[in-house]
Amino acid sequence: MRARRGHRGPTVDEEKHVSETRPDEGRPADAGPVTVVLVDDHAMFRTGVRAELAQASSVDVVGEAADTAEAVRVILETKPEVVLLDVHLPGGGGGEVIRQVHPKAASVRFLALSVSDAAEDVIGTIRAGARGYVTKSITGDDLVAAVGRVADGDAVFSPRLAGFVLDAFAGTEAPSVDDDLDRLTQREREVLRLIARGYAYKEIAKELFISVKTVETHVSAVLRKLQLSNRYELTRWATDRRLV
Repeated sequence: MRARRGHRGPTVDEEKHVSETRPDEGRPADAGPVTVVLVDDHAMFRTGVRAELAQASSVDVVGEAADTAEAVRVILETKPEVVLLDVHLPGGGGGEVIRQVHPKAASVRFLALSVSDAAEDVIGTIRAGARGYVTKSITGDDLVAAVGRVADGDAVFSPRLAGFVLDAFAGTEAPSVDDDLDRLTQREREVLRLIARGYAYKEIAKELFISVKTVETHVSAVLRKLQLSNRYELTRWATDRRLV
């Protein structure tokens, strides 16, 4: 059964994906659908998420954006309750969107929806002001539930990612980015992690909504920047740094 916005106790399936706190009071039961803006630089992904959310009467998508500048403009024009925000965007990234919007529209809540589950991305996005962070492997039903909970004032995380945040804000030193990793672009980091997890080029292309040729280009760039010879050395390099 599809989760409803007003539901306060997690279902068995939701507990697999979502960890929450409840610092704020929920929105009124008669407030209507949660208004949402989708921000992601891949049109096909936005189309898929919109289709998933359209199946839920509790969510109303009121806008979309593909880059940082467009996202800020659309969010300020529509003033949604929740923004589903990709972390890696042209023009500055998800954190920059939050930093530009919040001084002008503090009531807008952000839920990061990203392919990246790297600690530095999760912690950086939460520090920028996001209310939660889930990965793109989340199911449609759980995404609807997560949107509703963020609208209610909850903080929503996939369980593994919640550990990063708890450690960071408990004073534990967050994982640092070494000089070699810092040479890579955000997209190259995404490809690196998927290669290290054993994904084939076609699988990476499907996951990131890019072409196989583009994947090959990114892999070549990563190998060159890290001075590695093949994907097996790359996998060992990533494993040694706990990026997998």
